[in-house]
Amino acid sequence: MALDQVEYDVLDKAKNAFIAAARRTLDFANEFGFVPDSKLGASANIFCLNLAPYLKSGAENLYVTLLPEGLGTADDARPDDLSDKELYDFWYNIAYKMMSALTNDAAASGLQTILLGLYLPSAAPELVFTPQFLSGYLDGFVDACKLVKCVYLSGETPQLKNKIVHDKLDIAGALFGVAPAGIQPINSNEIAAGDKIVLVESSGPHENGFTALRELATHLPNGYRTKLPSGIEYWQAINKGSKLYTPFVQALLKSGIRPSNVENITGHGWQKLMRSDKPLRYVIKEMLPVLEVFKFIEEQSGSTPKRMIEIFNYGAGLAVYLKSDEDAKRAVEIAKQCNLNAVVAGEIEAADKREVVVEPLGVTLSSEHFILKK
Repeated sequence: MALDQVEYDVLDKAKNAFIAAARRTLDFANEFGFVPDSKLGASANIFCLNLAPYLKSGAENLYVTLLPEGLGTADDARPDDLSDKELYDFWYNIAYKMMSALTNDAAASGLQTILLGLYLPSAAPELVFTPQFLSGYLDGFVDACKLVKCVYLSGETPQLKNKIVHDKLDIAGALFGVAPAGIQPINSNEIAAGDKIVLVESSGPHENGFTALRELATHLPNGYRTKLPSGIEYWQAINKGSKLYTPFVQALLKSGIRPSNVENITGHGWQKLMRSDKPLRYVIKEMLPVLEVFKFIEEQSGSTPKRMIEIFNYGAGLAVYLKSDEDAKRAVEIAKQCNLNAVVAGEIEAADKREVVVEPLGVTLSSEHFILKK
């Protein structure tokens, strides 16, 4: 019996492509440090963190995070007959979704992502590391790194035969991030009645709700190729690249504004607004425009607005809580400077229990079935 062998030729070509992409990101985090060896490819690549701003600020502590995240196979929510150009666009946007999954949670704590690593196991690398994947995903990942101001430093692409679906790629990674010099990480300890709520736009479902989205595709007349009223196809609408919020949160902190809390609206939808364990009522009086993709999903699935905001971000990907009207209005201006739409959506009230009241929809979300808290 012949021994099974790892496809090193295929994997080495892919690894070289990933290293080449990583080299394109080396200057993106110059504000925070540098990579001494621009060749990369070592068993453990090194980043030199610039401590001068921390020493100058007199800070006694350096707050850091190490955050793992994954998208799973990520390529199930699309047609099987995509053209090369469509595949490039698809994988480009998936790279933004992976960057969002990694960095937006760190951003919600006020941390700046500096370094990223990827873990991309497959059973048959010759089927997954296609030219369209390597060009689209890596171009998207480099562009996302540039926006966030971080370095793609390392990765691993193991072949795991008989352990992963044969023609699928599992996409996961981890980040290293730091709080800016002299700035405490954001948590929900300071949140209180009277705080203002600013909602910041999403581009669509981002990374969440895809179980429901895949199921809906099976009931559409042309599946993933079904067109929305604007002419965009369903698969394109649900796979738009996610918004990345790190630049906005960092700009907010650099302006001197300190949010009392920030929530990345992912799984659980708008229930995430009440993630703090404090008994507070989050009253939404004004919403961002509901994106076409969510209107389409709601109509085609026969869902209710309440169910939609329990599952999806419904056009609002980030919630920022601020202590004053002035800070809230300034936050909207800063968001605009970061090419993001935002709105002063409402405020927090004292209550006997946690709940979210969305007045424009006539919907109340109770914490009875939302046990997640911090």
